[in-house]
Amino acid sequence: MSNTHIPFRNDIVGSFLRPQKLKEGREAFENGQLSAEGLKFLEDEAIVDLVEKEKKNGLHDFTDGEFRRAFWHLDFLAALTGCRQVSAKAWSVHFEGKQPKATTFRIVGKLDFPKDHPFLSHFRFLKQLEDRDHIAKMTIPSPSMLHLMTCVREEHPVLPDIYEGHEDALFDDIVRTYRKAVKAFYDEGCRYLQFDDTSWGEFCSKEKTDAYRARGVDLEHIKRKYVDVLNAILAEKPEDMTITMHICRGNFRSTWFSSGGYEPVAEVLFGNCHVDGFFLEYDSDRAGGFEPLRFIKDQKVVLGLVTSKTPQLEQEEDLKQRIREASKYVPLDRLCLSPQCGFASTEEGNLLTEEEQWAKIRLIRKVADEVWGE
Repeated sequence: MSNTHIPFRNDIVGSFLRPQKLKEGREAFENGQLSAEGLKFLEDEAIVDLVEKEKKNGLHDFTDGEFRRAFWHLDFLAALTGCRQVSAKAWSVHFEGKQPKATTFRIVGKLDFPKDHPFLSHFRFLKQLEDRDHIAKMTIPSPSMLHLMTCVREEHPVLPDIYEGHEDALFDDIVRTYRKAVKAFYDEGCRYLQFDDTSWGEFCSKEKTDAYRARGVDLEHIKRKYVDVLNAILAEKPEDMTITMHICRGNFRSTWFSSGGYEPVAEVLFGNCHVDGFFLEYDSDRAGGFEPLRFIKDQKVVLGLVTSKTPQLEQEEDLKQRIREASKYVPLDRLCLSPQCGFASTEEGNLLTEEEQWAKIRLIRKVADEVWGE
């Protein structure tokens, strides 16, 4: 399948609701009542079933639903060389509702991407489920999250000596680590990789940016550095590999932690970041209007117009009208449609049923077929 079709007219962000049998298996494993081999068997079984449903419901790409993870980001980051998951008094940002489990990660040594990173075997299993008409998509946290969670959200960052007071060394090692990650996934056959990123969602929020600036954080500098880091990684991306970015404002049990349109980040990010496409949340007024899309260069834009947070189905004509509005700023042939986020960024999942989840996926396929006719 040519990567010129990626992202697809009807696409997905990544995570899906965990089946109850898998939830029970993970709980049993955590309680010492199920072996690692037993848990893997349940995960494998659930992922094969999920991929069948993804294909049946009209998707061209498929993911493993992030079924092997507790969190969309921590499992990957904590498995990097030089990182460690640690307990915390509270989640690193405040959600508007229930809060996730209090845990985070720390940089404790020199960063690197290990050859035996568990996500490589996760993708290896997923890759074997590809066929001529369907491609496996891998999702990992953006490199920006390594810095955001340890150096921006933390009021008093704790870094190892090699990085304390040496920002350039830290960013250089983030670039090197992610270049190795991209190559490792490519060598496993991955041709569709997505960086998931909540930093830009936070930088859209006046409340959060005011608080950061009050602490003396130079956000304009950080925005430029994040784009520089991303571009340095993307500079070594193989030509036949597509890398996209999903910008998120928080997604836990149908709640969120950031609000604000894309204008504060649009010029530096949309106008300068060399990803192949942006997955942008546009399911509520919290995301603002489409005007910031005027800074988009030649990237594709996947409009997250269908919410993954609530079960109510959007109206087809409303979705078509919003796509027409967005096409005033980005040509229609470079627009796509998807849910605004995954359905389960953490293992708990959002507040809707599996059937309601698939109804959303089918709606997106139907609207995409009618709008683009491809």
